[in-house]
Amino acid sequence: MTKSGAIRTGIGGWTFDPWEGSFYPEKLPKKKQLEFASRELTGIEVNGTYYSSQKPATFAKWASEVPDGFVFSLKASRFCTNRKVLAEAGESIGKFLGQGITELGPHLGPILWQFMATKKFEPDDFDAFLSLLPKQQDGIALRHVVEPRHPSFCVPEFVALLVKHRVAAVCADHEDYPMFPDVTADFIYSRLQRGTDDVQSCYPVAAIETWADRFKAYAAGDMPGDLQPIDPHHKAPQAPRDVFAFFISGGKVNAPNGARLLQSKLS
Repeated sequence: MTKSGAIRTGIGGWTFDPWEGSFYPEKLPKKKQLEFASRELTGIEVNGTYYSSQKPATFAKWASEVPDGFVFSLKASRFCTNRKVLAEAGESIGKFLGQGITELGPHLGPILWQFMATKKFEPDDFDAFLSLLPKQQDGIALRHVVEPRHPSFCVPEFVALLVKHRVAAVCADHEDYPMFPDVTADFIYSRLQRGTDDVQSCYPVAAIETWADRFKAYAAGDMPGDLQPIDPHHKAPQAPRDVFAFFISGGKVNAPNGARLLQSKLS
């Protein structure tokens, strides 16, 4: 194959005081921060949507401030995922997806459904939850990615459910939470969470180069040779895939530096 999918790199949110004067130019007004960040990076994961809903006009405003090709990944409401019976989340899912997110238009990236670290894998209930995730909203195609954080999900049965529903799982780089390198959808979603404020580039340069190589392999339709899938018997179609990689949590002060460095290693 000669083609590769698009690889977008970014950070979590765009408002963070320590970025003022380091990532953002001195005296840049807060209302200009999204405009600036969206021209330095190619994606942002929005955490605020996990805690509260937004108005359609807010999503439209965000879309108006970013350039072509830039995307927002939205973390779904906690009311959808923090529940004992996931199969009963339909009303909450509908409310989240119907709040006006499609005002983002082509800037709408994957929807991230994050689960509590105590949530264990219950196959039938999780299958029912994935069945509730629609493929489109208001005529706009949706991409879904789940982030289970309990080791009970590290089984081939979970991978099979993802393949069945064409949903991705987060390829998480985290001290405690499991990593799901398996390809189960037409895109890869990675959250890089081992950064530190003591490293100027968030991650060591060598680690960023390693992840760049992995993302390039994924985008080209391959599987990185140094990552062990949960189900080694599942063979994903060899086709170009989009990749979304966000520097989140650990090393947040330097997350923009990590994202920009990773971006430079992908060219």
